[in-house]
Amino acid sequence: MNLKNIDKRLLTILLIVFVQMLGAAMALPILLLYAQRQFHIRPEINALLISSFFAAQFLAGPTIGRLSDKYGRLPVLIVSQIGTVISFIMIGAAPNITILFAARILDGITGGNIIVAQAYITDITPPEKRTESLGYIFAAFGLGFVFGPALGGLLSAAFGPRIPFFMAAVAATVTVILTWRTLTESLTAEQRLKNRAARNNSLNPAQVLRNAPLLAILLIAFIGQFALGLLQATFALYGDAVLFAEYSDRLVDLGIGILLATVGLSQFLTQTVLLRRVLPRFGEVNLVIIGGLVRAVGMFFFAVATVPWLGLPGSIFFAMGMGLMMPPLQSLSTRTVADEVRGGVLGLYQSTVSLATIFSTALGGVIFALNPRYPYWAGMTLSLFALIPAYIFLRRPLRKPKSETAVYK
Repeated sequence: MNLKNIDKRLLTILLIVFVQMLGAAMALPILLLYAQRQFHIRPEINALLISSFFAAQFLAGPTIGRLSDKYGRLPVLIVSQIGTVISFIMIGAAPNITILFAARILDGITGGNIIVAQAYITDITPPEKRTESLGYIFAAFGLGFVFGPALGGLLSAAFGPRIPFFMAAVAATVTVILTWRTLTESLTAEQRLKNRAARNNSLNPAQVLRNAPLLAILLIAFIGQFALGLLQATFALYGDAVLFAEYSDRLVDLGIGILLATVGLSQFLTQTVLLRRVLPRFGEVNLVIIGGLVRAVGMFFFAVATVPWLGLPGSIFFAMGMGLMMPPLQSLSTRTVADEVRGGVLGLYQSTVSLATIFSTALGGVIFALNPRYPYWAGMTLSLFALIPAYIFLRRPLRKPKSETAVYK
């Protein structure tokens, strides 16, 4: 990344995403252990804490994206971030499991901050640069997860299990202030008016079904995310039951934090160093396929790991696969529709991801209860299966957007 040539608005949005992810990474990796230890709930119910968030996001995602198209990215971004602040405070102060679920649902409903951040970047970036720019978003994700999980584990071990959630609320508050004070609206008043006036700027089911490239992208995203959801729902519990089975609770928290920090560092390096070098050589479609293969290798290592150090190659390959696959897939989705609905299609993409996560996290706890390793074997199989539609459908030319009039300045 050449900082001299990069748009300052992109740097600002990346900083906002980093701070947001730092807060989330401090809290969310230990959420399942927190719920298990504080409220003594079974793994099958515990996993629903993850799926409830994504169920709410699935329902709200397209609306959040369309609202940002019509009324601007900035106000929607601020409101969604405030929802995250409130949700973390609710989790940290929760007296019972009902409040935990309410907090996760609230965060899901208002959790359009990443959708809007991605839409903002597509507003200020020409199509040929979108994969690289969206890669930086995932790099900011990764950097947040370099420091966040270890910091969350240390805070939990030193000050108690509720403190990381209050610290995450502080970090989310910082992002609200950064957005309000430093970011400018990416859509002009004329663009917002045009988007509101357009009668065909919403993606109804019939339009989606007629758009074969978009359907293929959504199918790949669904299958790939299903594999990720299995890991999200069970990784902390898997670390506790398998990788760190002989260790104390404090060392379990720290060890899981270190493995997740490895995921974050690998993803950061993949998307700041590797992605921009391999993208010109292989192209977006091939990177989707290569990324899926690498991610399957990571899931394999998790499935066969018997000691903590074997979790390291799993973390590295899994993160590399995600880093190579997800930015090209999202960039391809924005090129299948008109410019007026970029926010809407990213919202639809996110809802597809959320739908996959709803089912996978809900099933993850059930599968984990059968055998702690089964979710990772299933995740590897699904990652490989997602390569079939990628190879068959994405090699066809994408539909050109109806509007090519966007100005990037």
